[in-house]
Amino acid sequence: MTFRVKRVYEPAEAADGVRVLVDRLWARGLKKSEAKLYAWMKDVAPSTPLRLWYGHEPKRFTEFRRRYAAELKGNAAFDELRKLGRGQVVTLLYGSRELKLNHAVVLQSLLLRKPRRP
Repeated sequence: MTFRVKRVYEPAEAADGVRVLVDRLWARGLKKSEAKLYAWMKDVAPSTPLRLWYGHEPKRFTEFRRRYAAELKGNAAFDELRKLGRGQVVTLLYGSRELKLNHAVVLQSLLLRKPRRP
């Protein structure tokens, strides 16, 4: 499985493979035709209360990461995204200006983990 992370505002490239927007809100100023998306998976994004609580405050990132991972447990969209990544490159697109402390980076790390057996 290969999951890449990229800002949705960056131009699409062949190396992106399957492009999936993983934000709950549409990226400001971006036309849907320009995004070249395979899918927009809102349900894999952090909940609105969690997103608002985090507010891109670096000191809250560790706790945000923990809470977001908890939200994704049993999330059907997360499982679907993991399946999509089998045998192909999937680029997780996000709109945040923050390049390292954002939900797409957390999502990528969780998708790359081996799933636990029940």
